Amino acid sequence: MKFSKSSQLFLVSAIGLLVAALLTACSITTIDYVFVASSAASAASGDGQIDTYAVDSQSGALRPIDAAVSTGGAGPVAMTVSADYANLYVANKGNNTVVHFSIASSGVLTQKDSVTIGGTPAALAVNTAGTWLYVVYSNASSKPALSARLAAYPLSSGTIGAASTPVPLAVPGFTTDFIVPTGITVLANNSTVQGNALFITAYDQSAYNPGGTATSNANPGWVFGFAIGSGGALSASTGSPWQAGIKPSALASDPTDRFVYVTDFASSQLIAYTILDGNTLSFLPNGPFKTGAEPSAIVVDPRGKFIYVANALDSDVSAYAITLATGSPTSVIGTHSSPYGDTDPEPVALTIDPALGRYLYVACLQGNSLSGFRIDPTSGAMSTTESTPYPTGAIPTAVVSIPHGNTAIQTVTP
Repeated sequence: MKFSKSSQLFLVSAIGLLVAALLTACSITTIDYVFVASSAASAASGDGQIDTYAVDSQSGALRPIDAAVSTGGAGPVAMTVSADYANLYVANKGNNTVVHFSIASSGVLTQKDSVTIGGTPAALAVNTAGTWLYVVYSNASSKPALSARLAAYPLSSGTIGAASTPVPLAVPGFTTDFIVPTGITVLANNSTVQGNALFITAYDQSAYNPGGTATSNANPGWVFGFAIGSGGALSASTGSPWQAGIKPSALASDPTDRFVYVTDFASSQLIAYTILDGNTLSFLPNGPFKTGAEPSAIVVDPRGKFIYVANALDSDVSAYAITLATGSPTSVIGTHSSPYGDTDPEPVALTIDPALGRYLYVACLQGNSLSGFRIDPTSGAMSTTESTPYPTGAIPTAVVSIPHGNTAIQTVTP
């Protein structure tokens, strides 16, 4: 059959319109940006790098955007973002720095300023008001009693100011023991009225030193608590520190400031606490709870319904539903009749997208990748996202996410 030129033009136009309609219907809608810090050198200096990814609203698939940026130092170990999602902070152990980046609405990062801290950083957090940056670090060259410290830096429109005098972390009765910090969380509703507290996980290397000599009979694992007073003043919580297994590796608080959850790397357990009087902890009586082998990271979803734990040795993520009345975690059964979701080798960091609270991304150290999961909003069960895993730079160690532009976010009001 032959077509006239006019018929051919009509046919081509019709096909073009159909293709355009299909592309529009299948267009990618970005709901979040995900930032991943890795040790891959991004410059001649050998600095680490931050890669940026856009999250597709329908599939949860990630696509890289913009060029990788230098972390401002070698060996990035932790990242955090401000509550308004306008600022990102990364801690580098290679040069003992914390570097501040502004975040554009397009997800582009711009390095702004940095500070050098007094030791090797382990973790950092920003309060909800965006007025304080807290950094916990260790210093092997200092006296044992000052081996771990907490520094508080005032923030002004994201810019890092001069730190107040660092607060030492020491176990009562064992003040010369060497303490190694591993994580920090600031209560989610931190303000001048509510949630004025932060908690830090650490272990006593003098009491727990695999392959070496133990020189102390102290309990090895601890959670330190601090009340935050006016002007940012820190004071130890009553009863602090609290025992926390053998080697606590990470912690997270729920959005309502009622519970704190701690992963114990050495005993493969999840330890849960109730928050009393705003800044003190009490063990949940039915804990601890089983995890996979060597849990390394933990996150609570934005609605405070589910907990996800990365298990480094098993290369998977375990999921728990939070019993809202008591805070007790209950294992969630996923799509494969198991409470676990498989990842690439050695997962070490987690983030949940804040826009929908429906996608979980896991940084995998040996996989040089991100593993992605879709979260069932009712059950908390996990299923893999489209095209997972996603390549990253070498040795990814930290991951955070922010909502895109004016996208609404999942929140819980106490």
